[in-house]
Amino acid sequence: MKNEDMKEVKLYCDGSSLGNPGPGGYGGILEYKGKRRIYGGGESYTTNNRMELKGVIEGLKLLKEPCKVEVVTDSSYVANAINKWLDGWVKKDFKKVKNPELWKEYLKVSSSHNIHATWVRGHNGHPQNEECDKIAKEYANKYKGAK
Repeated sequence: MKNEDMKEVKLYCDGSSLGNPGPGGYGGILEYKGKRRIYGGGESYTTNNRMELKGVIEGLKLLKEPCKVEVVTDSSYVANAINKWLDGWVKKDFKKVKNPELWKEYLKVSSSHNIHATWVRGHNGHPQNEECDKIAKEYANKYKGAK
């Protein structure tokens, strides 16, 4: 499919970890032509970076066709990896890269899409980022007592 024929989607996401590592959550919002889909999840023992990345992966899994996706994140780790580092990591087979299984899952779910990441400053009044942060923290707190 040609790039200009693809639907343009915004994927806002955030991750949270209480303790880092500790209970964690992610939250996301997919937006397309004024429609929104809100999602979230979590784990009982994880890190902030893992939850930031899981937010992207789970959002991409919700897309039913190849799309042009702008990932909006307050994680410089996720934004830089998507835009700059990932090709190099693949070439060196993820040696000395943290969370390789999640990055491999990202490569699988992102392969049909054209993706660019945009970094935004966290906790700075960006409405969708603030909403995703709230969802991520709610899930992290749900997992706080879970083992």
